[in-house]
Amino acid sequence: MSKKKEIVMSGIRPTGFLHLGNYFGAVKNYVRMQEEYECFFMVADLHSLTTHPDTKELKQNVHRVLAENIACGLDPDKAALYCQSHIYETSELYLYLNMLAYKGELEKTTTFKEKVRLQPDNSNAGLLTYPVLQTADIILHRASLVPVGKDQEQHLEMARNFVKRFNHRYGEVFPEPHAFNYGSELVKVPSLDGSGKMSKSENQYATLYLADDDDAIRKKVMRAKTDSGPTAPNSAKPEYIENIFLLMKLVSEEATVKKFSEDYNNCTIRYGDMKKQLGEDMVKFISPIRNKVNSILGNETYLRQVMEQGAEKARKSAKATMELVREAMGLKYFTATPTGA
Repeated sequence: MSKKKEIVMSGIRPTGFLHLGNYFGAVKNYVRMQEEYECFFMVADLHSLTTHPDTKELKQNVHRVLAENIACGLDPDKAALYCQSHIYETSELYLYLNMLAYKGELEKTTTFKEKVRLQPDNSNAGLLTYPVLQTADIILHRASLVPVGKDQEQHLEMARNFVKRFNHRYGEVFPEPHAFNYGSELVKVPSLDGSGKMSKSENQYATLYLADDDDAIRKKVMRAKTDSGPTAPNSAKPEYIENIFLLMKLVSEEATVKKFSEDYNNCTIRYGDMKKQLGEDMVKFISPIRNKVNSILGNETYLRQVMEQGAEKARKSAKATMELVREAMGLKYFTATPTGA
């Protein structure tokens, strides 16, 4: 008998366009995980309502995030790729978990404090209970592996606390979820202006989006911060120069990286040539993904089919979990009458 695969669960917010950082920091790992684990990848459309209550563009944003992830290699036949709002069991589990979450601990959450600072006129209950809904999303599939970055570790710690409380009060139903990224640090793709990492919403001219056209990619790369070059052989690279080499390592041939590294160490590097080469290599990497995304976006029938197929897989898992939850909580007040009785 084959060993049951461990379950992986992750959510993707349908806000903004995917960029190079999303690809190397998350999606590339998802593509690998779908081959080795039972995977549930969710478009977090309900989560997005906490900060983007206007839903006029939600449908096109959901379509885009699905298309971009499929174009990057996610296979709807291998992983459950679905919309959060299509799984109604999520709301039921979210309600039960809210009874186990305390106002004080939710108010201390770093992301809640940050979001309230950014949108003081919209500090809604959904923002406050965001970690509870996130926990419901994960444990609805009894997932134990969650590919997240450092910024989500506090939420995952809270998820473990909610699971412990539930299991202690009602009996062992859920495994405790843990961060999982193949035992390696997630790749942080630096922005082109040398400050921080690429972002969906900030410094758009320093971020390479998977939707950028070829000219935009070249222009952005040529704007990357450089200096007049090293003055002594084998000098340490300033961070913004290290960033350009890091980007090159992601998309260029090994021989190309080696050539420019040697030029740097010999004080003969020409940053203009390096950026031209990087621009072409970025175009070569991004353009096939962009073209595939546009092709998928033009096929609404296919996108609907993907969502229905993903929702069916996710609902089957969610339904089985909620049967166990209601049983454990004592919410089943009668048994089915035998046929013919």
